[in-house]
Amino acid sequence: MVDGSYDYYHYMQDKYDDSGWGCAYRSLQTICSWFQRQHYTTTPVPSHLQIQKILVDIGDKQRSFVGSKQWIGAIELGFILDTLLGISCKVITVSSGADMPSKAREIAHHFDTQGTPIMIGGGVLAYTLLGIAFNDRTGACAFLILDPHFTGADDLRAIQRGQWVAWKPADGRAAAGGDLFMKDAFYNLLCPQRPSMV
Repeated sequence: MVDGSYDYYHYMQDKYDDSGWGCAYRSLQTICSWFQRQHYTTTPVPSHLQIQKILVDIGDKQRSFVGSKQWIGAIELGFILDTLLGISCKVITVSSGADMPSKAREIAHHFDTQGTPIMIGGGVLAYTLLGIAFNDRTGACAFLILDPHFTGADDLRAIQRGQWVAWKPADGRAAAGGDLFMKDAFYNLLCPQRPSMV
């Protein structure tokens, strides 16, 4: 599981309407909060606008991207973490949602060695992965998903009751509805690496 604390960022937080397009931004904010809470950085968690400006400044996006409602993915999150915090990332690519269990050992190794939250991007939804449970004997696994698609007030009971932060089987349902991992979509798992501290 993730090692340490983090803040849960989700749709409509801070009275900012990103419903339908901001899930990866919110996952990035959650990951940035983890690095802040573990005292790796004092850099504030970036806003959607700051994220967009960084991607334009590094040449990844056109100027028209700033202020838009365009999606971003795992690769863009990697650019932001590198530029903003000096954090390097590894990417685990999965060709189909049906293949997510085949990466269980690799994901478990990440949590054992790095302990950072993982951003899952692909299909039409982005999530933050906080842990994995894997049975070596049967191959069964479950994913501890922090789902940024929640739109309500910051009420822990409502979040837990609605399964917005919950263990989910690989073939489970997303809290917002539909398959958690779609068989006809590919996924990139962005695995931030802890900085080398002296």
